[in-house]
Amino acid sequence: MDAPASQALFERAQQVIPGGVNSPVRAFRAVGGTPRFVASAQGPWLTDADGRRYVDLICSWGPMILGHAHPDVLAAVTDAATRGFSFGTPSENEVALAEEIVSRVDPVEEVRLVNSGTEATMTAIRLARGATNRSVVVKFAGCYHGHVDALLAAAGSGIATFGLPDSAGVPASAAAETIVLPYNDVAALEAAFAARGDEIACVITEASPGNMGVVPPLPGFTEALRRVTRAHGALLISDEVMTGFRCSRSGWYGLEGPYDGGAPDLFTFGKVMGGGFPAAAFGGRRDLMALLSPTGPVYQAGTLSGNPVATAAGLATLRGCTDEVYARLDVVSQAIAGGASDALAAAGVPHRVQWAGSMFSVFFRDAPVTSYDDAKAQDTEAFRAFFHAMLSRGVHLPPSAYEAWFVSASHDDAAVEHVLAALPEAARAAAAVSGS
Repeated sequence: MDAPASQALFERAQQVIPGGVNSPVRAFRAVGGTPRFVASAQGPWLTDADGRRYVDLICSWGPMILGHAHPDVLAAVTDAATRGFSFGTPSENEVALAEEIVSRVDPVEEVRLVNSGTEATMTAIRLARGATNRSVVVKFAGCYHGHVDALLAAAGSGIATFGLPDSAGVPASAAAETIVLPYNDVAALEAAFAARGDEIACVITEASPGNMGVVPPLPGFTEALRRVTRAHGALLISDEVMTGFRCSRSGWYGLEGPYDGGAPDLFTFGKVMGGGFPAAAFGGRRDLMALLSPTGPVYQAGTLSGNPVATAAGLATLRGCTDEVYARLDVVSQAIAGGASDALAAAGVPHRVQWAGSMFSVFFRDAPVTSYDDAKAQDTEAFRAFFHAMLSRGVHLPPSAYEAWFVSASHDDAAVEHVLAALPEAARAAAAVSGS
């Protein structure tokens, strides 16, 4: 499908922006073709620079849980903006947003607001190192925690899409402080701690990974993380940047917790809690958070942290995430995932649907996906054909086989029917290249 206006914008962008995009997955390198430059969005619909409309199954990679330009969020942002864009001083909105987060996730007693998920995970790790006086971090292959040097080893999402095992520019000294283990592998975890337990400051894990596709923890895995870290005096960081307030009112913890062995020590949040604006947070027990400056020795700061407009958007979004909203997300996601599975099965395309609340992924393989190696063993050519067939029929999927699909409460019956009508042809397009 031609997209001349988007193509012209992409050519302009490539003259002044590396690769023409400001986040790699947007470049369509994994699927080919021209990335769509979106001019506007409303509810469940995107409109591109060529005037074409698409049902949006990206939802800005998760934040737009209520839909684009939701009236309540728009009103809150407009009101906040009329009062000033940034103060460089404390304001009431940041207190209210912190109170909302603390009220939703029981183990979190205090939070610090930052500007991105990367900042949240970076500082949570610094805090863990400061609390334990240790330096080594354990992460899992396929889990993505932002573009922190020490964590860009065997990451998912963009790294998986481009087939890069690491990132250039990451010092060997930073990588040496990171142990990368296979996800869902308790034996590997226990072996790592047996060998280096007195050096390990923390284990960081996506609460339910979504950056290699949705790969939930196997039963007992999170409990094992808690048991092993506690036995060795290390902290457990649960990264809920993606799942937080998306999977449930209390994120993944609300679905799987509380745990017999106790809650994670620290949590990171982003996406939904920012309502589409640059906002994130990390939090946990009061005694740990007290180690942060200005009350403790672990330094962290940010000029725009707690920005009054961003916190207004986040607060309005969280307050709008009612039980009815989560029920609608379940209905919509089940309808779309079920339709995709039915269409692919009818076309004879091997596939597997996996879930984390209303988040889901369609893997183009016929076996369960429990690790990064499993996720990589799928038919990306079949996904590519499927993606473009859906795009040409007005449905914008994430442009990578290694991503979660997101829906919003604004996806009404008309939007769902539009998606369902596009699926049979897309499945046949995938079947035409499947296994090739």
